[in-house]
Amino acid sequence: MTRIHPYLLFLVVVTSSLVAIHGFQHPSPLPPPPAAASICSRRESINKAILGFSSIVATTAAATSSPAYAIQACPPGSKNCLRQTWTPPSSTSLADAISQLRSALNSYPQEGLEDGKVDGGGYTLISDSLTSSGGGGSIVLEYRSSGKGTFAKLFNGGKPFVDDLVIEQGGSNGGAFEFRSASRLGDSDFGVNGKRLGYIGGLLKEKGWSGVGIGN
Repeated sequence: MTRIHPYLLFLVVVTSSLVAIHGFQHPSPLPPPPAAASICSRRESINKAILGFSSIVATTAAATSSPAYAIQACPPGSKNCLRQTWTPPSSTSLADAISQLRSALNSYPQEGLEDGKVDGGGYTLISDSLTSSGGGGSIVLEYRSSGKGTFAKLFNGGKPFVDDLVIEQGGSNGGAFEFRSASRLGDSDFGVNGKRLGYIGGLLKEKGWSGVGIGN
């Protein structure tokens, strides 16, 4: 068995101690702090996120606070939807214009037109939020066919076809009113929406109103 000289053993012990002391006095360096450019980039990202959220909130608020002319457009080429604009005389106050409009709507016969061939099932007032204060508002009515026609029996189980008439108040001094009359089902209304608006529009014309068709 080989014996280690005491002097060599002493050198090994001293060397190991020096290495340990050096490692304790000189620990591994800490990682460098994040660069200034990285900090700026994070700040810019946060600022952009805040600005984006503010923009979304502002857009939503603007959309919900603008009631004028929010009536849905008729689909392009639609044969069962009509939009029109009706305007009372400039000398007519908003309160009088609303009164005349309601009178015209109430004058529409509950038995319909053409011996019940048009709106033979009558109509119902769904809502009326028109106001003379000029704060917008609308009238919504539901018109029904008699349900006795061939198409109702073949394609709707003998139930009446339903059309919706929406009228929205536009101006603040007796200005324009937007009309939209549309069928819920089918590709064609066979002229029903036009006849309905023609009857109501005729009564408004007698009061000096002017009408403009926006198209299908």
